[in-house]
Amino acid sequence: MVQKAKILLVDDRPENLLALEAILSALDQTLVRASSGEEALKALLTDDFAVILLDVQMPGMDGFETAAHIKRRERTRDIPIIFLTAINHGPHHTFRGYAAGAVDYISKPFDPWVLRAKVSVFVELYMKNCQLREQASLLRLQLEGNGKEAGGEAKEPAGLLAELSARLAAVEEQAEALTKQLNDESTDAAAVATAAHLERKLTGLRRALDALEPGTGSTSSVSSQN
Repeated sequence: MVQKAKILLVDDRPENLLALEAILSALDQTLVRASSGEEALKALLTDDFAVILLDVQMPGMDGFETAAHIKRRERTRDIPIIFLTAINHGPHHTFRGYAAGAVDYISKPFDPWVLRAKVSVFVELYMKNCQLREQASLLRLQLEGNGKEAGGEAKEPAGLLAELSARLAAVEEQAEALTKQLNDESTDAAAVATAAHLERKLTGLRRALDALEPGTGSTSSVSSQN
């Protein structure tokens, strides 16, 4: 069973959170509520999120301050943040949102279809990254197991290599299709850049996996790739 991605919804108004849940429920992911910046930071201590929808104007710690804390933490700095605001103070206000680390800045009232489409892109990228980490972890475990073989000779796990290669090929195909879709639709530059980064990581993992094939090199070359 594929684990669902978590989406963090941050807004001090319950009716806004309810509206966001109604819009994003069609994505069939796990929606987590936070009614303040402090509550959002607490949730981020224990859970991994695909994307954060963050209201700008909140009492106490506002969206800009919350985003600054998120970007300062190593664990959370790479999570995409979409700012939501009920007001528009012009280019300077928007620039402040991007400067705080947001990948997008949307003014209310927003188009539900557009918001859902933007969030779905980051959810899909998150899921691809999870798949990539899983394949890398399996490969690393196999390499560690080989190093512990009696006599110091690593056995070629042909069956496992074939399975890993097939899994990686499926992820590569999906990532390629996603990148093409993003480019065709002229989606946000941040999403396109994230997809390109994912493809580069996939290329590195493919080279490492190929190096394990009989007659193509030693496992030492793989360790340098990870």
